[in-house]
Amino acid sequence: MAIEGPLRELGIHDVFQLLDLSRKTGALRVTSTLRDNEGIVHFHNGRVVAATIRSNPHALGKFLVRTARISEDQLAEALAVQRQPGDRRRIGDILVSLGALTPRELERYVQRQIEAVVFELLSWQEGYFSFVESPADDLPLERVRGVATEALLMESARRIDEWGRVADLIPDLSLVPEYADVDAERPSRLELLPGEWEVLVAVDGRTTVRTIAAMLERTDFDVAKVVYGLVSTGVLSLIPAGVTRGEPELDDDPVVLLSDARAALHDGRAEDALRLAQRASAIAPNSPDPITEVVRALMALERSVEARATLAQALELDPDSVSALMLGATLAFQRGDAEEAGRCWRRVIEVAPFNADAERAREALAHLGRLSALLEPLHA
Repeated sequence: MAIEGPLRELGIHDVFQLLDLSRKTGALRVTSTLRDNEGIVHFHNGRVVAATIRSNPHALGKFLVRTARISEDQLAEALAVQRQPGDRRRIGDILVSLGALTPRELERYVQRQIEAVVFELLSWQEGYFSFVESPADDLPLERVRGVATEALLMESARRIDEWGRVADLIPDLSLVPEYADVDAERPSRLELLPGEWEVLVAVDGRTTVRTIAAMLERTDFDVAKVVYGLVSTGVLSLIPAGVTRGEPELDDDPVVLLSDARAALHDGRAEDALRLAQRASAIAPNSPDPITEVVRALMALERSVEARATLAQALELDPDSVSALMLGATLAFQRGDAEEAGRCWRRVIEVAPFNADAERAREALAHLGRLSALLEPLHA
């Protein structure tokens, strides 16, 4: 039996609670058009046993390497074993068999991986959910017990409270962290955990908090919390996007800035275009146009992960923005998601049927249809 509906009618927390209380086994799919994102959570008797999210997959192997629990060589060895014909084991089970992890460590790290994905999904307030029951044998999981859904919901509530404190200092994830001036008279010794060093190294005075999270494949909450601590201790400071210390002050008219950004992009000066568009976005944060120009610059710089994360902001402001939808189609097609690209093109035709972009969208859909027809015999 399928359970489905929009999150505006049944909140994501209520969905999790329903599946927990009814001890369901199967897969919950949560999609958000505004975020251009999708998450899948697998339940077994009401417990969460696996979770993935498209924009930030939190792959277990990378997670273990990032936390220094296994080495790159150990991960490569496990992946080589997994690629052998007939081996259907998950990467965690293989690492246990190779002695790189104990079963108890696997349980703990899978739990942390699940939490990272689920806490991100539990922050969504818009989108659509669909739950389909399936046999336990179909679940893609390592030999772990999973995480109690009730515990995840309680921890999520605690994080929401903590977000409130973080938001006092970081009200907008589009702010850019930069290194603060050093007080020569009061030098201090910096002692950070590996995850905190990872965030600190990613700070360059140009990249936003949200983009740093996407680059590091970590949640917005985790990165914002680290930045909050570093700002509180005077290591970092925050500036609006598009402003760089030591550079001449830019025009404060977003129209002028956008025009300059487009001209810079046309001339092949993608870095300048990005800086100008970010400045325009900081001045006019409620307009999707500067954000889409930021996306174009990021695409020109081949920074597709950041481009996708930034595009989600534009679609949140205007889900029917033709420019944003066309960029979304391009990014989706680049990563091989023809279905999502087609959805964006069809939406362009719906909202602006006589727009020039609509004609391009029709042509793209026609080409996509011909390509699908050519590939169909191969799939058969």
